[in-house]
Amino acid sequence: MENFDQIFTLIAEEEGISFNPDILGSGLFNILVLAGILIYTGKDFLGSILEERKSTIVQNVQDAENRLNEAQKRLTEAQKQLNQAHVVISEIKSETLNTKKIMLTADAVEARNDLKSRFERAILAFKSKERRIFFEIKEQITSLVLTRTVSRVKETFAQDKAAAKLINNTIRTLELP
Repeated sequence: MENFDQIFTLIAEEEGISFNPDILGSGLFNILVLAGILIYTGKDFLGSILEERKSTIVQNVQDAENRLNEAQKRLTEAQKQLNQAHVVISEIKSETLNTKKIMLTADAVEARNDLKSRFERAILAFKSKERRIFFEIKEQITSLVLTRTVSRVKETFAQDKAAAKLINNTIRTLELP
């Protein structure tokens, strides 16, 4: 870059940069004629290349638009499927909650019935033991009453025997004199 600046500095100091009004001498006319000939003769060639390039660009733009439309259709379809999946998921969650509630209710009913039957068996066992204890106490009371009755009878009869002996002895003593 430094060398480039030096070249312009040298040219400006020695010859100077100025406008050359001589069209034929400056070569500008030659350059314009050459450019005109090239454009006129190469117009068909350049036109076909440019037309081909234009058609390629138009085709690429149309393909891109078609791909964009197809992608938008797929996106729309995917969003519909996503919404349907959300609906299905919410239905599954709802059914799961209902199933849980039903199962919990069934488990609660089963547990209640199980507890009820256990309590009924416990009450029956308690009543059975209560009856057995009642009969045992009744037997003991009956046995005790019989034992006391027998002992009182024995005492009573023992006293009667003593009284009978006394009476008999008294009668004997009265008869003897």
